[in-house]
Amino acid sequence: MYELEQEYLEELEALAGEIQESEDLAKYLESEEEEDYNRLKEAFEPQIGLLYNRVAAENPLQIIPFELVLLDPAFEGLFLPKILGYAVLRGELNDQYHYVRSQEHFKEVLMAICNSTNFEILKQRIGQSIQIGFALSSDIWITNLINSIPNKRIRYFLQSQVLEKFRRLPERVHGYQRYNNQFRNDNFQTAEFPETATELPVFFSSLKNFLLYRASIKADNASLVVPVASFVENKEFQGTKEHLQIMMIYAMYFEKGSEERQALAAVFQQVRSSMPNFTAAFLEFLLELHHLPDPMELGPAQDNRMSELADKSYPDELSAYYKLTDAIHQQGYIQPEVQEAVKVFYNQHEGLSSINECLRLTIRHYFEQFIRHLEESAYPDYIEICKLFPVYMGIFVNQQFNQDLKELSMDYLQRMLVYYTDKRGKDYQDIKRFVSSAFQEFGFLKEKELVEIFKTRRKKKSE
Repeated sequence: MYELEQEYLEELEALAGEIQESEDLAKYLESEEEEDYNRLKEAFEPQIGLLYNRVAAENPLQIIPFELVLLDPAFEGLFLPKILGYAVLRGELNDQYHYVRSQEHFKEVLMAICNSTNFEILKQRIGQSIQIGFALSSDIWITNLINSIPNKRIRYFLQSQVLEKFRRLPERVHGYQRYNNQFRNDNFQTAEFPETATELPVFFSSLKNFLLYRASIKADNASLVVPVASFVENKEFQGTKEHLQIMMIYAMYFEKGSEERQALAAVFQQVRSSMPNFTAAFLEFLLELHHLPDPMELGPAQDNRMSELADKSYPDELSAYYKLTDAIHQQGYIQPEVQEAVKVFYNQHEGLSSINECLRLTIRHYFEQFIRHLEESAYPDYIEICKLFPVYMGIFVNQQFNQDLKELSMDYLQRMLVYYTDKRGKDYQDIKRFVSSAFQEFGFLKEKELVEIFKTRRKKKSE
């Protein structure tokens, strides 16, 4: 575990001092009224939250040490309900929505709340967190936790949070997803880096998800470069799929200096030349990134970073693939010579092979970025780009690729029909003529469906 930087520690100590010396705390200690505690909360939790957000943004590996400081009684339980929720959601789940490993940090935070002199007030803000945390934990773990608490009243409270409905998987999934949505805008993710080959499979999944999360929010990951580089350069890990995937995330999404890039390139080439089925494992993970529920950005920037890293004189399929993507990104997918190169490469591999799917997704990305960001008034540009549809549909002969183009086109058509409401206007008529012809040619819609889209609805006569 990383130590908390002195700067953060000093700010927390200053906050603890302010809390203890505040008039709000003095009034609450005198009255023991919830209203007075809430005033204390309103005065200090926002300040704790701002500092927490700074640590999460700048040094996410120090989040747990930061949270442990807040367990000190000097903070009067402030911000602990929020931290309890974070601890619940960080745990890695299996397909049955149970924790893969027991969540000791969840237990630490919960015990701090239970031992707080302000428990009676805090318990009103933690019920749902405990219910979900217990739903994801094993019965033995819950029983041991509850039995470790000497206070009978608190034990009864915790026992009441074990809900029978969460023993059923559908209820557990639904409850977790609803709970998770409450925190979707919060940045609280962190991870542990394995140090030995034995630890690698234990920490891998949570580490991978953490790094993907940091990449997806386009965070400042400067503090992560050293630990990720150390992981990549660890010879114990090299040659495993886990190492390859972390190395690919690091290569495609993290800003690196020239020394880090050179060190990474050396490791990449060493693993590439020694790992059995390297290209297959590489492409498998590339496709996994494309097909995540929230797909990662996989465009020219990521391809170029990978291409610069890979020695394209090395005789394997990856060299050929990145030579082609270089041509696509540098010359443009609209150029006939690039289209021919795509066709030649594609025909050299099986249509449903991983490398061909990656190529299709690369081309789809260009169409997607172009059409999704196209203004409705720029429909002539859409008409122009549609001239490329038959070219790539003919090269790929792939139903999913055609379906993707159809969905992009239907979305844009709906936007145009909302924008252009004058059915006698030139723009509307131009769009109608083009769509009625082209969408049939592309196989997107049948004539009847097109007639229905452009049909003028008669208004009912008022009685």
